[in-house]
Amino acid sequence: MRITVLSGGVGGARFTRGLLALLRDRLPDGAGGTTADVTVVANTGDDLWLHGVRVCPDLDTLMYTLGGAVHEGQGWGRRDESARVATDLAAYGLGWEWFTLGDLDLATHLARTELLRRGLPLSAVAARLAERWRPGVTLLPMTDDEVETHVVTDDGTIHFEEWWVRHRASVPAHGFVQTGVENAAPAPGVLDALASADVVVVPPSNPVVSVGTILGVPGVRDALRATAAPVVAVSPVVGGAPVRGMADACLTAIGVATDAAAVARHYGRRHDGGVLDAWLVDEADADAVPVLAGEGWTVEAAPTLMTDVPATAAIAARALALVDRLP
Repeated sequence: MRITVLSGGVGGARFTRGLLALLRDRLPDGAGGTTADVTVVANTGDDLWLHGVRVCPDLDTLMYTLGGAVHEGQGWGRRDESARVATDLAAYGLGWEWFTLGDLDLATHLARTELLRRGLPLSAVAARLAERWRPGVTLLPMTDDEVETHVVTDDGTIHFEEWWVRHRASVPAHGFVQTGVENAAPAPGVLDALASADVVVVPPSNPVVSVGTILGVPGVRDALRATAAPVVAVSPVVGGAPVRGMADACLTAIGVATDAAAVARHYGRRHDGGVLDAWLVDEADADAVPVLAGEGWTVEAAPTLMTDVPATAAIAARALALVDRLP
């Protein structure tokens, strides 16, 4: 079984961890893993240069989470982390006090930057770093090209991470600009992963700046529309609020309401030119099911809060079960 996941950071990483737990149970390989072949295409629009190193937040969150090294309380970064380097840099008046690179995390960024400077593309670097963590998936960046998301505000355009981390999305956003995306190419393996998949899954990642950025890479949206695989997604909205983070501010900026039905329509059904075939919503949004079903959606309501790995595995199971209901 070949599954391709289009993922942002924390939400996508936790969902994929639950998906792998499900697959190890259903399709065990006899050695603690699974015979299923899972490829995760990660958003790299949050990437940035800081202190002379290339930081890839979503790639690293996926790698650490699936590799068992993530700081569970945060959902990102390394557990047992320290910040001696960041503290000393601040003493020199350098860096951003609102974006701290931990010492262990900094080693990852230094390694990535050294490999990039040797001439390796980001996809090859991601594979090299993953050799250490053994995430149990093929981890691909959406592109080898540099793409950075910027936010248009009243006071000018700022990097997405500044808006997200420093301002906690409290500064009104008037739009998002993915610098470099129009000239980017899908990383090697991305289009093949979509074309050859048995199922494509869109986890509860941010539909605007995570999944939306992946779909903005030329060729990816068309490949998703063209794949023979069913495409199923899990709503990132529960009861009119994002499951995690400030996705509601992102949706508001592009004129989409923060509710399960509106986000489904934002993605759109493949039958109508969109990218999805099925949509799993939380039981708190069960009233959206008959509405969307009336519009032709294959849709179901179930508990979708990823409280732990078993609960997340159950969510993944419900999402995959929707495939059997497709016309």
